[in-house]
Amino acid sequence: MDEALLRSLTPSVLAVLVRRGADFAAAEDAVQDALVEAVRVWPADPPRDAKGWLVTVAWRKFLDATRSDAARRRREDLVDEEPAAGPAAAADDTLQLYFLCAHPSLTPSSAVALTLRAVGGLTTRQIAQAYLVPEATMAQRISRAKRTVSDVRFDQPGNVATVLRVLYLVFNEGYSGDVDLAAEAIRLTRQLAAAIDHPEVAGLLALMLLHHARRATRTAPDGSLVPLAEQDRGRWDTQVIAEGVRILQAALARDRLGEFQAQAAIAALHADAPTAEETDWVQILEWYDELARLTDSPVVRLNRAVAVGEADGPRAGLAALAALDDSLPRHAAVAAYLHERDGDLATAARLYAEAARKAPNLAERDHLTRQAARLNAHPRP
Repeated sequence: MDEALLRSLTPSVLAVLVRRGADFAAAEDAVQDALVEAVRVWPADPPRDAKGWLVTVAWRKFLDATRSDAARRRREDLVDEEPAAGPAAAADDTLQLYFLCAHPSLTPSSAVALTLRAVGGLTTRQIAQAYLVPEATMAQRISRAKRTVSDVRFDQPGNVATVLRVLYLVFNEGYSGDVDLAAEAIRLTRQLAAAIDHPEVAGLLALMLLHHARRATRTAPDGSLVPLAEQDRGRWDTQVIAEGVRILQAALARDRLGEFQAQAAIAALHADAPTAEETDWVQILEWYDELARLTDSPVVRLNRAVAVGEADGPRAGLAALAALDDSLPRHAAVAAYLHERDGDLATAARLYAEAARKAPNLAERDHLTRQAARLNAHPRP
C-alpha cells in the first residue's frame, strides 16, 4: 500500500467532491471513508486509475451518507407532523422509558443521548448543538446506542444508579441548554422518589431543587452568564430552597451518604448564605472532601480547589490545583480565578483567554472572554 500516494491524492479527490456539490465537511468524511476502503482493497486488487477509483468510491460514500441523513430527517419530521393522540389512560410510562434507555449495556453518554432523543423529544440536531458536535456525529452515536439495545432483553433494564445518573445529566442539559428539560427531570425524579425509598434518589431531588431555585438569576437579560457570587439572591425561590433542604435533611438523617446528597449539601450551604461573602466555605470544603472520597473524581477535586482557595486563601487553592491534570475541563478557568484572587492579573487574564478558547458552550465562552478583557483593561503596576 502506497500511503504517500493516498496522501498526495486526498486534496484533489476532496476538491472534485466539493466541485460536484458536496459541502466540505461531508466531503472530508466521504474521502476518509474511501481511504479506509482503499487500505482494505488495494493490496489484493490495486486499481489502474487510483484517483478515479478514490473519486468514485468517495462520491458513492457521500451519496449514501446524504440519503441516510435525508431519510433520518424525514422520519423525524414525520413524527413531528403526527396528529395529537386521542384520549388515553392517565398512566405515565416516561420513567419506565428512562429505565429502558439507561440499560447497563450502554455507556452513560450514549444512554443520555438516546434518552434525550427517545424520551426527551429532542431532534438529533438539537442534541448535537447541545453537545457541540456535528449532527452526523450525534446521529451515529444515537444509532449505535439503538443497535446496542436492539438485541438485548429488557427484562433487566437499567438500575437505579444509572437512571439517577441519566436524570442528573438530563437535568443539567435542561438547566443550561436551549430546550427546557429541567422541570421534566425534576418531575420524574419526584416520581422516582415516590416509588423508591432510597436516600440517593432524595439527594438528587434535593440537588435539583436547590439549583432550580436560583435558575432565574443565572443569566442576565442579554443572555450572559451571571456568576454565583454576583446573582441577586433576593430573586432566589425560597420556597423551593426550603423544600430542597427539608428533603436533604431527611436523606442525611438515614446515614447512608452518597454523592448526590453530598452535592446537595454543598448547594444548600450556598443557598443558605445571605451574601456571597457570608458563604461558609469551611463547611463546603469539608463536604468536598466527603464527595472526593465517595467519587474520586478529578472534576470534584477541581471544584474542591476553588473551595480551598476560598477557605484557606488563593495560594492554598493553587497548590491544590497543581496536583491535578491541567487538561481537565475548566482547569484554566479555575486557575485564572485563583490567580486573580492572588493578585496576579496578567497570568489570570492569559488563563481566562485560554479557558474561553476551550469553553464547552457560547455563554461560557463569552463570559470568560469578558473576564480576560476586564483584566487586560486593568492598569498594570
